[in-house]
Amino acid sequence: MRLPLVTLLVMALAVTGCTTIRESRMNPRNWFGTSREEAPTLGQISDTVDNRALVAQITALTIESTSSGGLVRAEGLTPTAGWWDAELVAENFGRLQDGVLTLQFVAAEPREPAPDTGERSRTLVAVYPVSAALLDTVAAVVVTGEGNSRRIRR
Repeated sequence: MRLPLVTLLVMALAVTGCTTIRESRMNPRNWFGTSREEAPTLGQISDTVDNRALVAQITALTIESTSSGGLVRAEGLTPTAGWWDAELVAENFGRLQDGVLTLQFVAAEPREPAPDTGERSRTLVAVYPVSAALLDTVAAVVVTGEGNSRRIRR
């Protein structure tokens, strides 16, 4: 009679522990919270010459964990369809400022006008790989566009 009661107690504690771990910082999926929108902030551009323009608006920002660190994934909205060569370019030569990694979302303008078939045709996605060593020191990531920026924090 005591064995089923002890087993039930152990199972109840285990299930309670699962929710605690799922919501804790030990879970890799909880490294960074959800992103929030901010006014754009422009710092020093990267060390390469880049003639691409900033995307009009940053619509989403996430950090996805990988075996070697993480991927900063941003979605941006362009003013028209046909933009290409999207990339997240590190500001300040890739150095952190106060624990913040700042990236600019740039893309090349279309060479010819493209028919606009809706918001999906104007949405671009770009990723930026971050090593595990750098990710350990990052407190926040900011992705800047022309009209806004998005920040995601630990």
